[in-house]
Amino acid sequence: MRPTARDRRLLDESRRTRAMTGIMAIMLFLTVLAGALGLGMFAATAQLDRALAGRLTVQIIDPDAATRDREARAIVAELARLPGVRQVSEVDRARLAELLRPWLGDAGLDSDLPMPAMIDVEVRADAVAAVEAAARRIAPGARVDRHAQWLSPVRSFMTTMSWLALGLMLLIASATAAVVLLAARSGLDTHRDTIEVLHMLGSTDVQIARLFQRRIAFDTLVGGLIGAGAALGLVWFLQGQMRGLGSEMLGGVALAQRDWLILLLLPLAFALLATVAARVAVLRALARTL
Repeated sequence: MRPTARDRRLLDESRRTRAMTGIMAIMLFLTVLAGALGLGMFAATAQLDRALAGRLTVQIIDPDAATRDREARAIVAELARLPGVRQVSEVDRARLAELLRPWLGDAGLDSDLPMPAMIDVEVRADAVAAVEAAARRIAPGARVDRHAQWLSPVRSFMTTMSWLALGLMLLIASATAAVVLLAARSGLDTHRDTIEVLHMLGSTDVQIARLFQRRIAFDTLVGGLIGAGAALGLVWFLQGQMRGLGSEMLGGVALAQRDWLILLLLPLAFALLATVAARVAVLRALARTL
């Protein structure tokens, strides 16, 4: 794909060529960042779906401590016998008190303060209704919360960000094609006299278009590798920072090996896009004006 000496004589490596390489570096930098965001969000959404599938929390909010404890033990025993229930356990009360401390202070540890009994349940999707019915049969005032339901706004936001990143990638690809079209037409205007001489010497439109597409594809690939390399380095740094936070949700944004491969292929995809766009633009312009 590297241009030959003949190409350089026709398409001189001037400031315009360097500008084309710089523009493509910026385009690929933004594209790789958008792609990393989209792939990371898709991965995090999938991990969230797996974590929340079939997860329930049963809350018993009876103010009487003895009744609350009795109902909690009965629900745990009943749910453990149900088919489709993978795991059921009561959340430790001391742990609940520690979670309430930032909001209630030491008052949250007061034994006189009613604290609901909470039971974590992991079930198959087809057993959720049976779990809800069993819990409410034993404790009519029990609340059954589906984790997927109260985290659905988070999931919706992550899905929106994923599709927004994909749309941004398509927008940048369209802008890149437009830049290539402008560069090709500008090159035709600059080298119009040389092209006329080549025509008189027997060169075809396809041969002339090949010179332009090689030059533009090479500039796109070089700029793309520079921009993609910078973006991948930034993504790797940010991913390390997120892992250091210890957040389970942010940790799910990490890219898999397949995602890195996709991002590495983006410079080649953009070089191919530039080649096709340049070829079409030059052939159409030559057929119309020469």
